[in-house]
Amino acid sequence: MTQNNSPQLTQTYTSLMMESVRWKNFEPRPDDIIICTAPKCGTTWMQMICALLIFQEPELKKPLSEYSPWLDMLVLPVDEALDKLTAQTHRRFIKTHTPLDGLPYFDDVTYLVVGRDPRDAFMSMQPHKKNMNPEKVMAMMDNALHDAEIPAPSEDSLSTQFQKWMAVSADPAEGGLTSATSVLNYISSFWQYRHMPNIHFIHYSDLKADLGSQMERVANILDIQVSKEKWPALINAATFESMKSNADNVAPDAEKNLWHNNSGFFNSGKSGQWQGLLNDEDIAVFHQQLKERASPELAYWLEHGGKVS
Repeated sequence: MTQNNSPQLTQTYTSLMMESVRWKNFEPRPDDIIICTAPKCGTTWMQMICALLIFQEPELKKPLSEYSPWLDMLVLPVDEALDKLTAQTHRRFIKTHTPLDGLPYFDDVTYLVVGRDPRDAFMSMQPHKKNMNPEKVMAMMDNALHDAEIPAPSEDSLSTQFQKWMAVSADPAEGGLTSATSVLNYISSFWQYRHMPNIHFIHYSDLKADLGSQMERVANILDIQVSKEKWPALINAATFESMKSNADNVAPDAEKNLWHNNSGFFNSGKSGQWQGLLNDEDIAVFHQQLKERASPELAYWLEHGGKVS
């Protein structure tokens, strides 16, 4: 059930690995959790946190992607992906990289929106792209409704790539494959609905600064009770170091050989990694784009995190 003033599905997004139209026949359950992020903004981290809170065990019995599929992703035919979701009996927590205007909205589903400083997300994407297994990526295109090819590596400098990425249009028709990967575009699609009771914002930097309190906050959002005795082990299992050491079970679809190196999926996990790599002109473009396309409140939150009001 949706409300008249609820978010509306008005766009279709595609990329090398995903299609938003795969949500078309999704049938929600009242306690579903949809984990909403632009790429490299803490998606797997939030999936792991949800898994730990739902099952309340520090070790997963099967790969994280089996519990928490990326429905948009082309790794499976869409009917097979939906059948797997239907068969799940635990509380479902589903990953998406589709902006809100490309998603169906349900007022009895919880949306966890994870954001990150766009500069860090961009820097994290660089080794991520090199770690992908291109043969596995191309095999996924058999499940696609659109035509796509793996793009040739850019010959642009890192600076030029960043400036182009920051300026990409939010309109999929203009922005091409990058419109859904832009952190600014992605978070903007949710921001105007931040006061809705089922849409919640969590920032990567806040997870880094105080993982325990942020996990407790997520537990409260999801109305999950955790005994005092269990918290230390659950928090430890959600640390970057623990996830990296367990990459064969935690990295997205690692069991499908999507990555050259599963542990390489977890690169540095740091905030501020752009410092010293982006130049003054890049930073000026970054701030200009935020000034032109984001409210002061959104611009501040993207850079610093903190409570959303």
